[in-house]
Amino acid sequence: MVEPTAPSRPFVDLSDEQVHWDLSKSLSYSQYLQLDLLLGAQNPLSHHHDEMLFITIHQVSELWMKLCLHELTGVLDCVRRDDLDPSFKMFGRVSLIQQQLLQSWEVLATITPSDYSAFRNTLGTSSGFQSFQYRQLEFLIGNKNARLIDVFRSEPAVHAALERTLHAPSLYDETLRLLSSRGIDIPVEVIDRDFSQPYQPGKQVAAAWLSVYHNADKDWDLYELAEKLVDLDYKFQLWRFSHMKTVERIIGHKAGTGGTGGVSYLHKALEFKFFPELWTIRTSM
Repeated sequence: MVEPTAPSRPFVDLSDEQVHWDLSKSLSYSQYLQLDLLLGAQNPLSHHHDEMLFITIHQVSELWMKLCLHELTGVLDCVRRDDLDPSFKMFGRVSLIQQQLLQSWEVLATITPSDYSAFRNTLGTSSGFQSFQYRQLEFLIGNKNARLIDVFRSEPAVHAALERTLHAPSLYDETLRLLSSRGIDIPVEVIDRDFSQPYQPGKQVAAAWLSVYHNADKDWDLYELAEKLVDLDYKFQLWRFSHMKTVERIIGHKAGTGGTGGVSYLHKALEFKFFPELWTIRTSM
């Protein structure tokens, strides 16, 4: 009996495709993305298998934060020039990026306490607390704390960049200026102040936002801006909570490598809101 011949494995026929096979004199995918630098940046200091995951997750998160800064800088420019429509696409993109950052904790949480303890000492005093991009994000959006840039004094260029962001009006500051320029009653001391200091919420600003919501038909773009800000804040709160629970799952209540209390420090941040009046007025609607 003759055995039937096994069918050949199907393949994609490229004979009619104009593939650029010789890239010796043109820009390649690897060159454009500088993959030699990008993929050469994962260098575990231990021999433990899970350190590669730990490094990769944090590096990818930094890339997402870089894109968030790019998009929110664009949003800030739109708010300054009172041209809000283009900003809504940027806000939408940031929201999706935040979802990716949120999901990253699920991957990191696959590291068990014993796995992490096997390479934790190789981190020394390095910590996510020292992420200058995360600090810049918080300053840009509206969480100002001058003390937090002291940890970057050993990096003069980074320290100077953070100091500039610290003293510049935040996204919320510029938003309140926009409301004022549209004829909405915002106290002078709110829009003309030392922007390096933490923002203090007030009843007049809450009343201003209520007027935006009550006149949504007339000021639809301001109403939409308010909701985009709430979404941005909401996703940050989810990110902080997931961060705290992931840390608790992996190291319990040990101190963080950067010198903070770990979970106790992360818990302090959970109640912070970038745009406080946009939350308080919901009870009044």
